[in-house]
Amino acid sequence: MIKNPLVQPVVKWVGGKRQLLHNLVPLFPAGIRSYCEPFFGGGAVLFNLQPEQAQINDINQDLMNMYTVIRDNVEELLVLLSQYRNEPDFFYFIRDWDRDKEKYDKLDNIDKAARLIYLNKTCYNGLFRVNNAGEFNTPYGYYKNPNIVNAAVLRAVHEYLNLAEVMMTSVDYGEILSSVSPSTFVYLDPPYDPVSNTASFTGYSKTGFSKDEQIRLRDQCDELDRRGVKFVLSNSATPFILKLYSDYKISRVFAKRIINSVASKRGDIEEVIIRNYE
Repeated sequence: MIKNPLVQPVVKWVGGKRQLLHNLVPLFPAGIRSYCEPFFGGGAVLFNLQPEQAQINDINQDLMNMYTVIRDNVEELLVLLSQYRNEPDFFYFIRDWDRDKEKYDKLDNIDKAARLIYLNKTCYNGLFRVNNAGEFNTPYGYYKNPNIVNAAVLRAVHEYLNLAEVMMTSVDYGEILSSVSPSTFVYLDPPYDPVSNTASFTGYSKTGFSKDEQIRLRDQCDELDRRGVKFVLSNSATPFILKLYSDYKISRVFAKRIINSVASKRGDIEEVIIRNYE
């Protein structure tokens, strides 16, 4: 497949990897044709690689529904987005849809997808965050000209998702990793281990990602390695993660944390890129 430069992330996402592609991609195996990403998020890596076959997954069902709608109903999505207004009252009206769970569950999938894109483009700092009840709770961003309807990118992503063989799911990552074949390259970008007691990378999901989950993921990586599946994993460079993956090859990189509600806490942080091959 010929790469299309317009195939880019549709939404800003916590931990997005666009700024680290120049560090990540040179470490990947050459000639990737089959690709798997169990913590998909904003999709910067997939959209950069544009492989012929891929399996993408994220526990956030609204996010995966958005990609499904982009694949299947992009023109209807664009029409709906064009009707959304960049105004505080309209923003909070749309944001509050998930306060009534029964009503929200009955919404059309296109409505849900448009809501996610709209909130992401107009909320404060593009921070997708939910509370313990799973309700979107980021405030209005007061941007003058947010790019709510990015038709060129949406249509390009639509075309790629239809030209390539891309399976999309929203299940536990362990279910995905248990069935991946040795011919498939796996990139893992889980919620990061917090760099401090007050830091958190888990606000996009009400379930969070504990240290026990980090250990379970390492055990899954050990199983991938045993089966001969090549993988790369990104995480924060905490002592806990460095010890957890001490048997693997570890590269350190610095990334800017651009999504944080406190401006002073946005800046360079050290991350690790972990792999099980030369």
